[in-house]
Amino acid sequence: MAAFLSLEDAIATHVKPGMCVALEGFTHLIPFAAGHEIIRQGITGLHLMRMTPDLLYDQMIGMGVADTLTFSWGGNPGVGSLHRLRDAVEKGWPNKLVLNEHSHGEMSVAYSAGAAGLPHGLMKGHSDTDLRPLQTGRTAEVECVFTGAPLTAVRAVNPDVTILHAQKADRAGNVLLEGITGAARDAAFAAKAVIVTVEEIVDDLGAPMNAVVLPRFVVTAIAEVPGGAYPSYTHGYYGRDNSFYIAWDEVARDRDRFRDWMDRHVVKAASHGAHLEALGVLA
Repeated sequence: MAAFLSLEDAIATHVKPGMCVALEGFTHLIPFAAGHEIIRQGITGLHLMRMTPDLLYDQMIGMGVADTLTFSWGGNPGVGSLHRLRDAVEKGWPNKLVLNEHSHGEMSVAYSAGAAGLPHGLMKGHSDTDLRPLQTGRTAEVECVFTGAPLTAVRAVNPDVTILHAQKADRAGNVLLEGITGAARDAAFAAKAVIVTVEEIVDDLGAPMNAVVLPRFVVTAIAEVPGGAYPSYTHGYYGRDNSFYIAWDEVARDRDRFRDWMDRHVVKAASHGAHLEALGVLA
């Protein structure tokens, strides 16, 4: 059952060095507040996992949080490269980063298999790509037991912790996600523990048709963190700050400028609220 904790306590209790941690979000509901708290607590050696790592993972990788990244696409959406990710891969700064690269389809199948408690998922017609030589132990060609047709088996993923941002939680510990939810549901069910930051805690979720509700028995910890997805967006609460994504390109290009920005706006911020106040947003 879900425990209601401060964000600081949720991260300190459930995220430890060396764990596999998935901070999921697909353009929307990206858990920036939780990622920043991991940075503030100095947790390192993480195996980060995410279908589409963007600015948050650029920040975490640049601050030395991760030594492995499992993903299917990485970039600053609509802008360009993730310069801290690229620096880690090409030059080992601030530390060497091991990549486990998949297609979107493979990551989706891997999460779904993990959520179902299966050792692997299956894909049709997915072979002979440039990724295959790099995926030893993660994908394999198999034969359908019914038809004999060739299939690709994708090894399931089961993060130690999945971290999400969502609109609401009720007082019983159920969590509501609306809008573009990406791989959030399967990433939650696949994980050993689930931390969710939410915009607000309410008596009744008022869940509309086609929303995702994570039941309380899946959720380990809930922290109320308004603005917890900024600069990404939370449907129904605030929009995406496109100007931040554009500005980040210049900040992240230079190591010293990046470290100075992170030190001033994240490491020395007392909380996510203080971080937002310093940036002059979501007042």
